[in-house]
Amino acid sequence: MDDTPLDDVDRSILHQLQLNARQTDTEIAEKVDVTSTTVRNRLDKLEDKGVIRGYYPEIDYEEAGYPLHVMFVCTVNPNNLKSMAEQILDIRGVVTTRDLLGGERNIHVEIVAGSVREIEDIRNELADLGMTINSSEIISETQVQSWDHFYPRTSPDANQDDDTDDGSVTDQR
Repeated sequence: MDDTPLDDVDRSILHQLQLNARQTDTEIAEKVDVTSTTVRNRLDKLEDKGVIRGYYPEIDYEEAGYPLHVMFVCTVNPNNLKSMAEQILDIRGVVTTRDLLGGERNIHVEIVAGSVREIEDIRNELADLGMTINSSEIISETQVQSWDHFYPRTSPDANQDDDTDDGSVTDQR
């Protein structure tokens, strides 16, 4: 495995992907001020290193017919977290698991469902795996932002952000 740290080009490419993962290599190259071949080679390297683990759409589950979005806060034996997460993800309706480092409530399970009955079925399947469900919370809205630390900002106004920043290196000169 290559232990070379990320450089400004890698971070700029990652920033562009966070803004829009559907951009072509050519579009990213124009914004990062490198060739599309460089972008492709860097993407391949970042994927091989496991820095980029996938490209996923952001789905509005309610618009897709699944109006109920719930997070279960659960407890499992810490020694079983990894294997348990794999089993949990096999349950229909589960979209995300998050292992937490400490405390009794050490796993969050995010689900989507079309009815309360489906939520109950998922809850029962989780309990059948030996999980203790400590609470369930209805998620009304999720906000996500790109982590701007991937973008090299060295200019005097580096801490300012505006809506016109398209992420290109030339914007930072």
